[in-house]
Amino acid sequence: MGERIIVAMSGGVDSSVCAAILKDAGYDVIGVMMRLGDQEAAGPDGKRPTCCGIDGILDARHVAAQLDIPFYAVNYEAAFAASVVD
Repeated sequence: MGERIIVAMSGGVDSSVCAAILKDAGYDVIGVMMRLGDQEAAGPDGKRPTCCGIDGILDARHVAAQLDIPFYAVNYEAAFAASVVD
């Protein structure tokens, strides 16, 4: 195994390809997604978020499984709200 690298995965193409490229290059890749807000709440436009919600977690987890890398979704909603939003 190569050097360990953590990739912030959103479930989108960019982070998924990044994880694949790094794994192919011999790195020990771990996928992580941080939940930073209420992903079920509608945004100002009345639509639900398109990134980093439940669908994004499922997409990123699926990609990680295809790449055979560990994947973790961590909830930092309270800490983010207290340290950044508030």
